[in-house]
Amino acid sequence: MKLETGISADTTGSEQALREDLAAAFRLAVKFGWHESVGNHFSAAVSEDGATFLMNPKWRHFSEIRASDLLLLDAHDDRVMAGDNAPDPSAWCIHGTVHRMNPAARVLFHCHPPNATALATLQDPSMRPIDLNTARFFGKVAIDPGFGGMADDAEEGRRIAETLGDKPVLIMGNHGVSVSAANVAEAFEHLYFFERAAETLLKAYATGRPLAIMSDNLAAKTAAEWEPYKGMGHAHFDHLKRELDRTQPDYRD
Repeated sequence: MKLETGISADTTGSEQALREDLAAAFRLAVKFGWHESVGNHFSAAVSEDGATFLMNPKWRHFSEIRASDLLLLDAHDDRVMAGDNAPDPSAWCIHGTVHRMNPAARVLFHCHPPNATALATLQDPSMRPIDLNTARFFGKVAIDPGFGGMADDAEEGRRIAETLGDKPVLIMGNHGVSVSAANVAEAFEHLYFFERAAETLLKAYATGRPLAIMSDNLAAKTAAEWEPYKGMGHAHFDHLKRELDRTQPDYRD
């Protein structure tokens, strides 16, 4: 059953496909251990200006989310917060503000995966280019050191949106990570590789030995060499959706 938010939704064609992709991302986040209780939020813009967007309902476990459960919200209309199906305040703060201020961020995932979150707790949470996966993000990560507690006020949302800018990854100091992309598959791949990169970097730090950090020129060259492989993300996501179709087909409902 679709949750009503006062916006009429066209669930045919592209919006339905977007709903199914976003629902798949929630289920897959559980598979990879990126979820946390009934919190965290993924969203995707429906309108051209990005202001009308889909997001998970308040306190619904990722493993149960279906395409029809996703809220359709207007980032310019905060009256939704007074309604029966109001989204989580922190979700509205982050996602509503980003979709309102940054139309290029079509898809936004915010979560607290173990390794990326551990990295975010370091005094210097920079993603050091020490292998292929860490170098993938060279020059593509913004860092927000301005943690102010639970992200549930307008100023916090503005700061997060402005700091993210046009970067695909935002390390949120003392908090977690947000990733943005033009579509769900690419956002999922960003999150997948960033969590793996964070794991590698943390393991390298744990040895206590000096890191073999690439030069800026080499790191930039390696990051650029990832660009022709962008299609990997779509192939990976399609594979994972086929797995879901066999084991959890109700995500499409």
